[in-house]
Amino acid sequence: MPAPCSHLETVPLASMPEGGCAECLAVGDTWVHLRFCVMCGQTGCCDSSKNRHARKHWKDHGHGVVRSKEPGEYWAYCYQDDEIISTRG
Repeated sequence: MPAPCSHLETVPLASMPEGGCAECLAVGDTWVHLRFCVMCGQTGCCDSSKNRHARKHWKDHGHGVVRSKEPGEYWAYCYQDDEIISTRG
């Protein structure tokens, strides 16, 4: 099945580093879930988190594809096209 958008056609599945949302940690805040930018490797907090740093990263840098960094979750999401795919073979 083809990817729902061209941005999700080839999502790198390299291992993700440990750690949380650096921007939340810097101000002593918390997050709900973590997202991993597949373009530069930055970890940000999800849209359900107060600060929405992953989405802010997309708007500021144009890096629009993230993977879930949550244990047991295997998906990638494109902010621009509001599309999601499974990254589990």
